[in-house]
Amino acid sequence: MSEATTLANMAVEVLNTADGRAKTAISRAHAARWAQARADGKDIAVGQATPPDMPARPDKPELLSPRDVPRRKPGTPEGRIALLHAVAHIELNAVDLHWDLIARFTHVPMPPGFYDDWVKAADEESKHFNLVSDSLEAMGSHYGALSAHAGMWRAATDTRDDIMGRLAVVPMVLEARGLDVTPGMIEVFRKAKADDAVAALQTIYGEEVAHVAYGSKWFHFLCGRDGLDPKPTFHGLVRRYFHATLKPPFNEEKRAEAGIPPDFYWPLTESS
Repeated sequence: MSEATTLANMAVEVLNTADGRAKTAISRAHAARWAQARADGKDIAVGQATPPDMPARPDKPELLSPRDVPRRKPGTPEGRIALLHAVAHIELNAVDLHWDLIARFTHVPMPPGFYDDWVKAADEESKHFNLVSDSLEAMGSHYGALSAHAGMWRAATDTRDDIMGRLAVVPMVLEARGLDVTPGMIEVFRKAKADDAVAALQTIYGEEVAHVAYGSKWFHFLCGRDGLDPKPTFHGLVRRYFHATLKPPFNEEKRAEAGIPPDFYWPLTESS
């Protein structure tokens, strides 16, 4: 790990690291360095850097079109491994999505709290990847043992020139979806008495609410600064950049806790 001189350079170093465990180790070290500097009143400059179009990835897992990723039933050990593997893949992409948000939009003036929030989110996503990877290894597998979804970076590519689009689609749609589905996943592993996986997913579930909330907070901040009505602006950006409709059921309680009321997402469902 280098002593990157700016936060943007730290972000690019994470993005350019291929191995998942190495990526998350660098991510956590940089997050700790940023937080310590902030606590000491010795702020690290945000700076500017050029993030890669695509983050570095290990040779495995093989990335496939979503329709080509094998579907396995979670009632079997193999199915539960496949489900955890998919979660690990999502978490690793989330690490890169948060650091990319930091590096890609340094030309947009933002308060220091914006960077505090997303560095913290990247640190927590790094922890989540490692927790899920540990659970996979305890089950006799590992991240990279199965194929994975190739489309995880599409939202980043589509919104690479639009910070508000990025906030709308990544935390406020994709991560909010995690709040909807994680309780069901926890129940799958609870029934299987897979305590490590249950603990990992409960940690993810508890901390993802804040990540969605960061998205909502900074989306509303930008709307306020630009004199935009948040709700129609959100609907327009999601319809532009999210290539599907939102599907209920929704975890309305956790979404509300994260600052996303029902009239933000129900109009974007198939029934609208």
